[in-house]
This record gives sequence, C-alpha cells and structure tokens, in this order.
Amino acid sequence: MEDHSDVVVVGAGIVGLGVADAARRRGLSVTVLDRSPAAAGATVRNFGHVCLTPQTGRAWEYGRLARERWVQLGRDAGFGVRQDGTWVVARHPDELALLAAAADRAPDGTPVHLLDADEFTARVPVARAVGGAHLPADLQVDPRRAAAALAAHLERRGVRFRWRTPALGVEEGRIVTGRGTLTAGLVVVAVNHDLDHLLPGLAEAADVQRCALDMLRVDAALPAPLPGPLLTGWSLVRYRAFADLPEAVAVRDRLHAENPRAAAFDVNLMVTQQPDGSLLLGDTHRRGPGVDPFQSEEANELLLACAADLFGVRPPRVLERWQGVYASGPEEFLLARPAPGVVVATVTTGIGMTTGLGLAEHAVRSALQGEGP
Repeated sequence: MEDHSDVVVVGAGIVGLGVADAARRRGLSVTVLDRSPAAAGATVRNFGHVCLTPQTGRAWEYGRLARERWVQLGRDAGFGVRQDGTWVVARHPDELALLAAAADRAPDGTPVHLLDADEFTARVPVARAVGGAHLPADLQVDPRRAAAALAAHLERRGVRFRWRTPALGVEEGRIVTGRGTLTAGLVVVAVNHDLDHLLPGLAEAADVQRCALDMLRVDAALPAPLPGPLLTGWSLVRYRAFADLPEAVAVRDRLHAENPRAAAFDVNLMVTQQPDGSLLLGDTHRRGPGVDPFQSEEANELLLACAADLFGVRPPRVLERWQGVYASGPEEFLLARPAPGVVVATVTTGIGMTTGLGLAEHAVRSALQGEGP
C-alpha cells in the first residue's frame, strides 16, 4: 500500500474521527488508519455523556465546540443525540450547597438550574434527595452506535478508512504501516493511551499513563426512566467546575469517611440509560503505565451496591461488564508537534466524549494556520 492524502489520521476514536471530519469540511483529502477492524477503545467503552457544564478552562472551550459538532453530526450521520441535559442528585445538604455555589459561577450558556427535593424526585427516580440540579446544556449519545455511524458517514463523504492497519512509525510527511507506506501533508496522531506504542519518548515526557475503569450495563428495574444522565456527589468531587470550589472540600471529606471502599476504588458513581432501558453504571479508576488485565469482583459488587442504594432497588442484574481504558496525564490534554507536519492530539483524562470533537477542531485549525499547539 502506497498512497498520498492531504491528511492522514492515526486512530479512529472520537478524536481521530473529529480530525477527519474537520479536515474533510475544509476540502482536504483524508485517510484514517486504525489497527482494529472497528472503533473498540475508550470511544465505545464509556457513558456516552457529553458533560459540558462540569468543565472549566480549555475543557469547557473544547466541550462547547464539541457540543455543536455532536448536534450537527447526529443529524448528518443519523444517530440520536439526546438534548435533555444532565441531572445531579444532592443527597446531603453539603452537596446542595456545592451545586448552589456552582450555579452562581456558571458561565453564560451553561446554566445550572437548582431543584428542591420534591422537584427533583418528581423527575428522577432516586430513593432520596435533599434537592439537585439540572444542567440543560449537556448531551447524551449511544457511544457504540455513534462511533460506527460517524465513521460510516465520513466514509460516504470521501474519507478513506484503512482498518486493521497498524501504524509502525511516523515522521514528517510519511507513515509506515503494517501494510506499506503512506505519505501526507499533515499527520495527526490520535491514538489515546497507545501513544507510548508509537511515540514512546513523547508519552514518557508528557507522563501519559493508562487509567483503567470497571463499568457495567445492568437491568435495574427502575420505576420510571431516567430523564438524562445522572451524576452524584462522587461526580461533584471529580469534575472541575464543582471540585475546584471551596464547598467541595466538605463533600469530599464526608463521602470518603462514609464509604472508604468507594474512595479506595476512586469511584465516580454515575448512570446513563440506553435506548433499550438498560443502564450504564460506573465507574472505578486505577492508574499506571500498564493495565492489570484482572478485574476485582469487589469493584463490581461495590458499584451494584451503590446503584441499589441510589435508586432504592435490589442490586441490579448485570447484563455486560467491561474494562474501560483511557489516557491519563497531569494535564487534561496533550497537543504537541513532535516533528514538522506531525500533530499529536490526545485527551488525557476521562472527558473524551465531551471534548474530543472540539480538540480535533482546534488541532486541525491551528495546524493549517501554522499556529503552535
């Protein structure tokens, strides 16, 4: 295989697909390489939650761009984009105080609507609440369907996909693959945590590691459907628009004291509902240069117990379980130029679905305009 494209993208996850879309819309020829026969990484192993409101800084900017692209691509590619927002349950007064503080500081266009206990429980089937919030700017997609539909949409519009084609080396204007050599005016490497396979020196310098997650798809027999993605206090002490506020300290200290097992597994208790009524439930976090392939059943039991307590139901029946893996680093993003004409674009925290399309848009625009990372 020897071929030339204006842009070659290494990696067909959400960032790589976003780069292909951004380049195609600018009239460039695009080829996408991926070592797998279809997207199988972090892009399909997540909640499908586009959680714009809980972000700050660059993550919020990329998330705002990504939100626009998700809505448009959902229409163009024919996959559903749910625009009902996110719901956040407050199960303790300190969580409600944190939500109130976040509502006071929310940027324009990402409102936080506070609800009292009766208003919240009338909309969301949780067992108990002292109140909560609705984040109307957030979105939800089905991650498995969206990734496949987006790739098919891009292929129909002229983007070439080389599946089962691993990239073995990247340099200016040239990509060596397991099937031959490609040339390009611009190479964008979007391989997430596998950056250390292709550019190990850059991955080490940026301290990119892997974060492994335990996740489940369950049947919880809820009395009513969820009106959108559901976050909890554990989410409030993770996402920066909440976690960076002074009011988060009391929430974090109490949660860790009440449930040290959940704290040890670094739980983010959140739920999204799928079109068939099943729930995506998660998740735990553990970080390192490699991922232990052996999952602890204790983690799954913990998540099921947390869900049963959250909804006031029996422990849900497990339909599927899996290990998610994403890139983790000291910063939220890695955008670098390791060689002329080569750009690396990676989300280095668990907000790829939220920000990936926006990061891709920024990476293509800055590369074509000759700007720095």
